[in-house]
Amino acid sequence: MDPESLHDVAHVPHGGVADADILDFSANINPVRPRGASTVYDAAFAASTQYHTDDYTEYRTAGADYAGCDPQHVIPTAGGLIAIRLGLGVTVSPGDSVAVPAPSFGEYVREVRLQGGEPEFVDADTVLDIDPEPHSVVVVCNPNNPTGQLYDPGELQWFAQQCRRAGTTLLVDEAFLDFTESPSLGGMRGVIVARSLTKMFGLPGLRAGYVAASGDLRERLETARPAWGLSTPAADVGAYCMKQTEFVEETRERVRRERTRMADVLAHEFDVRPSSAPFLLLDVGDRDVQTVVDTTRERGVAIRDATTFRGLDSHVRVAVKRAKENDQLLEALRGV
Repeated sequence: MDPESLHDVAHVPHGGVADADILDFSANINPVRPRGASTVYDAAFAASTQYHTDDYTEYRTAGADYAGCDPQHVIPTAGGLIAIRLGLGVTVSPGDSVAVPAPSFGEYVREVRLQGGEPEFVDADTVLDIDPEPHSVVVVCNPNNPTGQLYDPGELQWFAQQCRRAGTTLLVDEAFLDFTESPSLGGMRGVIVARSLTKMFGLPGLRAGYVAASGDLRERLETARPAWGLSTPAADVGAYCMKQTEFVEETRERVRRERTRMADVLAHEFDVRPSSAPFLLLDVGDRDVQTVVDTTRERGVAIRDATTFRGLDSHVRVAVKRAKENDQLLEALRGV
């Protein structure tokens, strides 16, 4: 991290509400958790009177099986954002150019600037068409947040090869990839993959994730990671959750089904962006975005003001939850 950059960096707005009486569609988190996760947590809490072994073998193995890579490629982190920070921390020096997609997750810019890097915004829709050579790192969010765009696996792998030839690291944020059938790039040479357990398993407060990389990148990440970077509950519950293949498939199917149903209904009133993620981006047209957000909240539902994403000025984002909850959202948005 570059100390000289700290005074120029601000915090980034996010979704999520603390009011339990409000149905929260502003954060893209699975409302369901794997059965048995709380039992694992209780056992892990009891074991937290001692240091966790720093090798995290079970967690690395579960993460490797989950992403389809080798266990040695997995570096545990306390959530996906720390995975992104670690990845940028071993690849970006002060003054380096980093290609950042827009609109996309706002934390990329903040993390690049914390390293002293210079973010260069590129269109998220066409990021795979850019020349990677001028940049030390190119960031890709797959599927992209907030648009929901899933990049073609073949095109993404081809772009990774172009980055490698240019001596540029490709950082792929796969926080929502497990809601799709698309393969991970974890372990691919020249690529750093950031993964999060927050979204699929509905455990944002657990703070569990990892980076996956091979070769010299893997060595640098392993050296830079903090010792005991995961708590015992995060390591044990995370490893357990990543083994719940039936839960993951059931979640994928529910999200696919409900996302299609919601898009069909919402298309009568909004321009709905096609999505492969557990959320939908809506263009509200000539309506005032703040009025849409406030009116929906008055009806008991929180949605995300997407104008906080660079390049969006008439958009809101809504999560995809269970059918009954989605019905409440659709009713709250009716006639806004």
